Amino acid sequence: MSGGNYLFTSESVSEGHPDKVCDQISDAIVDMFLEADPEDARVACETLTTTNLIVLAGEVRGPAEIANDKDRMEQAARDTVRGIGYEQDGFHWQKARVEVHLHPQSTDIAQGVDASGNKDMGAGDQGIMFGYACNETKALMPAPIYFSHEILRRMAEDRHAGKTPQFGPDSKSQVTLRYEGGKPVAATSVVVSTQHGADVGAEETRELVRKYVLDVLPDGWMCDEDEFYVNPTGRFVIGGPDGDAGLTGRKIIVDTYGGAAPHGGGAFSGKDPTKVDRSAAYAARYLAKNILAAGLADRCCIQLAYAIGVAKPLSIYVDTYGTGRCDEDRLVAFLADSVDLSPRGIRSMLQLSRPIFFPTSAYGHFGRTPTDEGHFSWERVDLVDELKPLLG
Repeated sequence: MSGGNYLFTSESVSEGHPDKVCDQISDAIVDMFLEADPEDARVACETLTTTNLIVLAGEVRGPAEIANDKDRMEQAARDTVRGIGYEQDGFHWQKARVEVHLHPQSTDIAQGVDASGNKDMGAGDQGIMFGYACNETKALMPAPIYFSHEILRRMAEDRHAGKTPQFGPDSKSQVTLRYEGGKPVAATSVVVSTQHGADVGAEETRELVRKYVLDVLPDGWMCDEDEFYVNPTGRFVIGGPDGDAGLTGRKIIVDTYGGAAPHGGGAFSGKDPTKVDRSAAYAARYLAKNILAAGLADRCCIQLAYAIGVAKPLSIYVDTYGTGRCDEDRLVAFLADSVDLSPRGIRSMLQLSRPIFFPTSAYGHFGRTPTDEGHFSWERVDLVDELKPLLG
């Protein structure tokens, strides 16, 4: 997004969306392996869901008591679905059939990734990863995706607390903002589709949803009434994997910046941190956010590129969109010389060798609050003092 006057839209989906159910199951498997073997566990777990069926597939490496225990993996999938709240005829945590088709990691991949002798840990795949930050919200995230996430997160929080039994787990949101001079100033339309009970009418659903939109948007930003859409089809009783099949990794724009920044194409969930699709995207966000927090720019996009089995990034690119208070070449040089962006360096810097990934799998991987337990470590702004000398 650039300066000027325009409309921009981003969407989010809830934890009960079919694809997000899959992301959460896949990350539950990642955390299970990292808890058992933080340094050497390897996971690439894909999940498919449809009507009362859950299928896990991919490759793993870890202690035999984990890697060979399909019952434990099945239970992790069931516990995840139960936690989301699915006890429906078409998708039930207890009644769904679960198939586990996870096999040992390819030795060809392992020899390129694992450290040995003088060889450092290599990237788990080739690819390009992007990180982004802007000053539109306190979380240094683009406003449309930030508000879209927050509406659904608050709806889910009240559903779990029993305050809104009318809602089902599956929901989506979409927020369109009007920008003036490159800054968001108001919403021009808001769309929320939420699964609901069969006895809940359209007007009741609309008024229930309205509260969350008004609470999330800044005062005076609410769109006109005829641009406020709640369940535009009129009915949303059948939802979740019973209404539409789900797959891991199909919500990569929801997971990142809502389309406000480039995306390298790689999904995050279901992958251990040797996969740079995940870890390098986290590192790039960490660096972009710290550049803003240090006052070096108002917007920043960082690209990192890797080759499978190679530790050092092939390239580092920084774009501050004309808002920089430091030459971009100096930023690139600082990142190349002062930050270890090898897979091992990223894991150490962000402390990723821990079972911290399940919470990332719904409501966005970025713009979240770091915790004492290590969740969302890439949202810290502890590089600011090192960056500030680059001002000017």
